[in-house]
Amino acid sequence: MASHATAGGGDEEMVEASTLRHRHGAGKDAGGGGAAANGGVDDGRQLAAAAADQEEGPSSVERAFADRAVPSWREQLTVRAFVVSFFLSIMFSIIVMKLNLTTGIIPSLNVSAGLLGFFFVRLWTAAIERLGLLRQPFTRQENTVIQTCVVAAYDIAFSGGFGTYLFGMSETIAKQATEANDAQNVKNPHIGWMIGFLFLVSFIGLFALVPLRKIMIVDYKLTYPSGTATAYLINGFHTPEGAKLAKKQVKTLGKFFLFSFVWGFFQWFYTGGDGCGFQNFPSLGLQAYKNRFYFDFSPTYVGVGMICPHIVNASVLLGGILSWGVMWPLIRNKKGSWYSASLKETSLHGLQGYRVFISIALILGDGLYNFVKVLIRTTTGFVAMMKKNSTLPVSNDGSPMVTGEAASFDDERRTELFLKDQIPKTVAYGGYVAVAAVSIGALPQIFPQLKWYYILVAYVFAPVLAFCNAYGAGLTDWSLASTYGKLAIFIFGAWAGASQGGVLVGLAACGVMMSIVSTASDLMQDFKTGYLTLASPRSMFISQVIGTSMGCVIAPCVFWLFYKAFTDIGVSGTEYPAPYAIVYRNMAILGVDGFSSLPKHCLTLCYIFFAAAIAINLARDLAPPKVARFIPLPMAMAIPFYIGSYFAIDMFIGTVIVFVWGMVNRAKADAFAPAVASGLICGDGIWTLPQSILALAKVKPPICMKFLSRSVNAKVNDFLGN
Repeated sequence: MASHATAGGGDEEMVEASTLRHRHGAGKDAGGGGAAANGGVDDGRQLAAAAADQEEGPSSVERAFADRAVPSWREQLTVRAFVVSFFLSIMFSIIVMKLNLTTGIIPSLNVSAGLLGFFFVRLWTAAIERLGLLRQPFTRQENTVIQTCVVAAYDIAFSGGFGTYLFGMSETIAKQATEANDAQNVKNPHIGWMIGFLFLVSFIGLFALVPLRKIMIVDYKLTYPSGTATAYLINGFHTPEGAKLAKKQVKTLGKFFLFSFVWGFFQWFYTGGDGCGFQNFPSLGLQAYKNRFYFDFSPTYVGVGMICPHIVNASVLLGGILSWGVMWPLIRNKKGSWYSASLKETSLHGLQGYRVFISIALILGDGLYNFVKVLIRTTTGFVAMMKKNSTLPVSNDGSPMVTGEAASFDDERRTELFLKDQIPKTVAYGGYVAVAAVSIGALPQIFPQLKWYYILVAYVFAPVLAFCNAYGAGLTDWSLASTYGKLAIFIFGAWAGASQGGVLVGLAACGVMMSIVSTASDLMQDFKTGYLTLASPRSMFISQVIGTSMGCVIAPCVFWLFYKAFTDIGVSGTEYPAPYAIVYRNMAILGVDGFSSLPKHCLTLCYIFFAAAIAINLARDLAPPKVARFIPLPMAMAIPFYIGSYFAIDMFIGTVIVFVWGMVNRAKADAFAPAVASGLICGDGIWTLPQSILALAKVKPPICMKFLSRSVNAKVNDFLGN
């Protein structure tokens, strides 16, 4: 989906994923997400502005492509496009799943998807052309289809809840929560029901706003900065200069992909036991290591840091210092006073409770602020647009007529083709009703606690919420999908009640609501991309459907591979702790049971951090831009509160690399830093596939490399000497 267009990351998902994606340009975080003030939004707007500047000049974008015939919507949907999309979808789903289950921060990978899609189809067409069999050249419309399909597929790996609400239902997470872990509030993962659940909830959003596409894109001319940025990127690829740059970027991506893959393979040899390997190297000292401050030699998060805006990386590091460097050591000293000294540190009635619930407070405070902010902006913008359109003469087809300057050549050309291939309203309305009916009947078979009338209520209100989210994303590039999901957790969980499986109901309802709202907004982003690249709305809709179908199968299979290969997934302190699963489950418990389970003074601290998140956001919005860019982001600060700061060190190194590179050669850094980052992320992510296969085959690394203090080493030597 086009919404992943920026080089960054929004409520989210803790920053929560979508938050970082849309709001901060960092991608997304598995926590779920809302909005961002910088980064991805700014990048999208800058690219959109650049495209606008280009169109205002003497040679518009569409005049540059005027000599190229626009293929029909059927010709845009090629076999080669979907073959390439399928293999790229698998690769990116593996990467996203790994990020989901480690720290939950998922950067925007659509630059990589666009680059690799362009590169592989170019290879394909070049080979066929040499054989004299090329029937159809590679067009920007086909490139748009690939981009849409790939991102729709790998987005299921994120929005499917494998690191949040879906895995939060499992027994592994329920045992850590200590409450509401009875049978009716637990459902363990299984590939069968997960695929069925995703097929039931992932498509209805595609039908919700289709009838409004002309209003949103043509009449209201909503910006959709990420969709515009994606279109600008694709249009650039298909110019001679853009093609040359794309080839250089792909070559750079390939070099760092190989380096990252080989480095992952090398590290594997030294991980032959618990706490072994380079990822446990106490690079900042043993005391810092105990408080989860260390560089873990992860190419993935160095790459993530290179893509995320500097303020996101600095905020994550600041959050780590505040929590693990100051707060948790102080609260640990209160052991026996604030909480029982007999409790393990991982107990939610002890120190772990402060970590989890203060993180939740920050997330909810940030999410509430941005929800209200975007709602106000959406409402005022919509009212202003309605007043403006009500004063315009209306043409026969119901669209407002331009009374001032004639529309630009680009606008005329794009509007003509955008309105050419209509998607019948009967398909949209009928599809929504049909999918809703099937879901209402089938979802209670998967989750008996989720009554049919809960789902009916969700589907009645979902189109309104989907419109609000899509309209807000068009104005601001902020998606509040995870905020609506959290709202569903509290509303439906409380409605069901603890005795009726309210925790499971809340988590399942979260998935239903998030899927509808997110998919509808992403589809409208795709329509904007298609509008600007002359891709047919029909081809956009079909490629989104096919990509979503791929994702509904690929993502559960990839998760199942992780789940079976790494048996300790979801356990705090392991390689794959799935940090947001416990966060989402505890949100559901709070919604059902209230605050009775919190340790002493935890609720007071939660109030303080909830208010602080709102105050910091308010300060960012009221301060002058030169000052606001130095004010940290509460959502980003919340990420390390629970899982530690080791990845924050990696990300900060990534941001330092980009900063220094930009100081030395700004143009080269802007052109190649995303390619370097994508190579690091993709190589390390793909190494997970052979690593999983080795784990399933019971092949263990031959060496355990551990780091001990001098005193412990002396004791070990004495023991071995005896």
